[in-house]
Amino acid sequence: MKTIALVAQDGTIDFLSHPRIDSPTLFAGLLDPEKGGVFKLHVEDGTLAYRQIYLPDTNILISRFLGDEGIGEVCDYMPIDGTGRIVRRAKAIVGAKTFRLTVTARPDYARAKAKLTAVDGGVVIAWRGEDGEDQQVTLYASCPLTIDGDVIDATIELEEGEDCWVVLCPGLVDDRPVSHHYVKRSFSRTRDYWHKWVNRGSYPTFWRELVVRSALTLKLLTSSEFGSIAAAATFGLPEVLGGERNWDYRYCWVRDSAFTLYGLSRLGYYDEAEAFIHFLMERAVEVGESGLQIMYRMDGGDEMIERSLDHLEGYAGSQPIRIGNAAYQQRQMDIYGEFLDAIYIATKARGKPTTAVWNKISRIVDWLSDNWTLPDRGIWESRGEPKEYLSSRLMCWVALDRAMKIADIHSLPANVDRWRSERDKIQKTIVEEFWNPELGAFTQFKGSSTLDAVVLLMPLVKFINPRDPMWTSTLKAVREHLVRDCLVKRYLNTRENDDGLGGEEGAFTICSFWYVEALARTGFVAEARLLFEKLHTYANHLGLFSEELSETGDHLGNFPQGLTHLSLISAAIWLDRTLNGDRADPGYFEFKMMEDPDAIY
Repeated sequence: MKTIALVAQDGTIDFLSHPRIDSPTLFAGLLDPEKGGVFKLHVEDGTLAYRQIYLPDTNILISRFLGDEGIGEVCDYMPIDGTGRIVRRAKAIVGAKTFRLTVTARPDYARAKAKLTAVDGGVVIAWRGEDGEDQQVTLYASCPLTIDGDVIDATIELEEGEDCWVVLCPGLVDDRPVSHHYVKRSFSRTRDYWHKWVNRGSYPTFWRELVVRSALTLKLLTSSEFGSIAAAATFGLPEVLGGERNWDYRYCWVRDSAFTLYGLSRLGYYDEAEAFIHFLMERAVEVGESGLQIMYRMDGGDEMIERSLDHLEGYAGSQPIRIGNAAYQQRQMDIYGEFLDAIYIATKARGKPTTAVWNKISRIVDWLSDNWTLPDRGIWESRGEPKEYLSSRLMCWVALDRAMKIADIHSLPANVDRWRSERDKIQKTIVEEFWNPELGAFTQFKGSSTLDAVVLLMPLVKFINPRDPMWTSTLKAVREHLVRDCLVKRYLNTRENDDGLGGEEGAFTICSFWYVEALARTGFVAEARLLFEKLHTYANHLGLFSEELSETGDHLGNFPQGLTHLSLISAAIWLDRTLNGDRADPGYFEFKMMEDPDAIY
């Protein structure tokens, strides 16, 4: 929970930011196989089939190499001991196996040259970063390592049952030396940590394995040091192959983090919510209009200057490769709704917020009461002109509504009458100014005739009764214009809705899960369940999702994406409750009268 490594099926770590998730990369072969750098540990002999699994209920990865002459295995994990290490252990499972280790470190986004120095039991990899600071990591191994130019190499012969290990350590090891005993002990402690974490949660009866994997993925995106939550593990992975929609998502978005807390809270994980609220309250000082940016660095820094890495080829040739994200300077009014909703969920479980926290929240809500009409860039961070977006108006309603409920439940001082008055005004403006009678739906922005999948949030946040004719008509329009089978586009890029970028993006995976939940809440449970099952077939072999899906089912955008996994959790919980007939849920109602799809389609 400091950084995340991506491991390909052939045992190659081809993406790792070091030492934090938003730091420069040490390995970025995913973005440029020649220049980016890799950390590969794999079986070298024979024709192989690859399989990968997670050790159940953990984030410990097992890559298997199945060949005609036997089976080899590589186990990867990051110990839960604060060291920031990566442990890789190879083992011959059936028959003797030959493993090959190849490490080509390309620090600082492949802009710095690494200096390799042999030390007792390993190799020091040193470089000078763009900031002029000297940095290093040390690769330790239980086998001899050779240095050939800028490549660390080893060939390892293992008999059946034998194993070896390689450990990548930040800095130089001092008080916790790397040894066979350390590898064995850290594996047990890491496994036990994840088992205990999973066992603390409350999971649905149906789809437990899918929900657990999503929860574990969300947990990996959290920072144990700062309490911040990253939107995704990567940058530069294209939303359109060969196109310009290539963003850096390794930062803490208020929106994504708040949604993540909502998902984790639904499963009973509240420690993460408290840590993030503390992180955000430290940022919510009297600066600027409201004291909140839409995103922050993982350490809470407030600048993410956007630049391009022109020296790298890009995934499938997609340029530019951006680091940093200029959207941090945007106004996005919806963030207050997501944040207040997450606080509302957390306070229901953990009780009254502290006086200091509530004072800051009250100031934010008071500011919002005066400014909810401001045009902005919307929930999707349009790089076109500011508009009055439905997403922003809807989530401003949520912010005021949840703030009132928190104040009422916990008897907190607040300008409740003012908040109620502004909340009701927002509801009236949405119904009167965002409804298009010709389209028969609520539209993307004020006065428009275009649809946005964000309307699917309307019943989810309890803005509208899912049996309201205005809602069922909107859901029908969404299906006709944005849905293909179980895949949902977030909007159509038209002249009226120009987001300032070229290329037609894929289906947005979070919208697909929103659609499933909206169907279920509206009463179409059987169809929602079918589409939910179909969506699972688009996950990768480990049950992970990227940001978007192409028309042929390929993953697009950054990976893994937190928003997608939290929307999967929410849809699974709602479907599980309806299938179990759980009338304890305040949103439950009888579905029998709504099961005929002709009622909407």
